[in-house]
Amino acid sequence: MYIITDTSDTRVASTTAGRSRNMRAIKRVDTRPELELRSALHARGYRFRKDYRIDTAQRRARPDVVFTKRKVAIFIDGCYWHSCPTHGRRPTVNQAYWNPKLTNNARRDDATNAALNAEGWVVIRIWEHVGIEAAVGRIERVLDHAASLSTEGLKPKELLIRVD
Repeated sequence: MYIITDTSDTRVASTTAGRSRNMRAIKRVDTRPELELRSALHARGYRFRKDYRIDTAQRRARPDVVFTKRKVAIFIDGCYWHSCPTHGRRPTVNQAYWNPKLTNNARRDDATNAALNAEGWVVIRIWEHVGIEAAVGRIERVLDHAASLSTEGLKPKELLIRVD
């Protein structure tokens, strides 16, 4: 039996086995803020797709909530993972790994927004700390606006909406 070790991997390993276990437990979909938002939207009579893959010319996107007919994509961003200006913080441990990762997350978010905007999608990004009523209220206003524009054959002027 041969064991081949690839030494070209420059990633910094996680600091402890406990940290690795913790990171594996973090969910990609169905987080508490997502579930609360979807539940509130559904209770108000909205029907939507969850974790729906959108293929654009530049990249793929998987918004947390998607209104396909109105071309509205909603992302619920975690304060830590997406570097919230209010609650996000830079880690003090293993900075060589985490700082580039968090910076790349923000860059990927910007690229995803641009790719969706280029194809006529309205992107709504909601920080996880935003109250559900405030988030749902903003989404409803955008959906009403998008519906009125689509009946007139117009494109929305404001394509990226950040709910702080």
